[in-house]
Amino acid sequence: MSDPADHHAHVDPLVHVDQPDHPDAVAEARARAGRAVRDVGHALVGHDATIELIDRLTATLDGLTSELSAGAARQRATIRPSGDWTNDTEDGDVMTSFDERPVSGRSSPWGLDVVVVREGDEAVARCTLRSAHEGAPGRSHGGVVAALFDDVFGFVLTIHQQPAFTGEISVRYAAGVPIGRELECRVRLDERAGRKLLMSGELRDGDQVVATSRATFIAIDPSAFASGAG
Repeated sequence: MSDPADHHAHVDPLVHVDQPDHPDAVAEARARAGRAVRDVGHALVGHDATIELIDRLTATLDGLTSELSAGAARQRATIRPSGDWTNDTEDGDVMTSFDERPVSGRSSPWGLDVVVVREGDEAVARCTLRSAHEGAPGRSHGGVVAALFDDVFGFVLTIHQQPAFTGEISVRYAAGVPIGRELECRVRLDERAGRKLLMSGELRDGDQVVATSRATFIAIDPSAFASGAG
């Protein structure tokens, strides 16, 4: 679900120089940190290292965690008290969401480095899964694929300007989902039935469909989104 305040592709560089604590500058710094945390996770999982290096990593991260934990509590509800859940998108637009969104957020330490584009009424995501996503050798963990579908279905809500929550999702794995190769996840809204939004999608490795998914989302009133009420 896109958030207009979260898209910083055209930030004036003078903001960073003259106002180092400006929200845009802070958001960019957090995005850099999120990328670094993701990269260190994949590097740790995907490469051999000496015990000395691993222990040094542990000590460094534990120290930084203590410093970060000393700051004031920070939650999405306090950062976006009005909800600000979505923005209008046009065909061909790159779609973004709040920066800490777990799968597609720029600042999320759990992100998949996903790029989502609107193509007509479909949300199309491209990403390359990496070492920390591995389940079977050379293949993605199934839960990572399910999370990818769930997140990309959320961008369909942006297209239709309808906040909703996941009611049910199923995934059929047609083949092993590879790591280290660019994948395409394409999803759309098939039908509305009262508050139910029925969606479907496919995950492709090149021309091969490696997984399909169906989901039911439950629509909620936009005014309830900020409070989390359903």
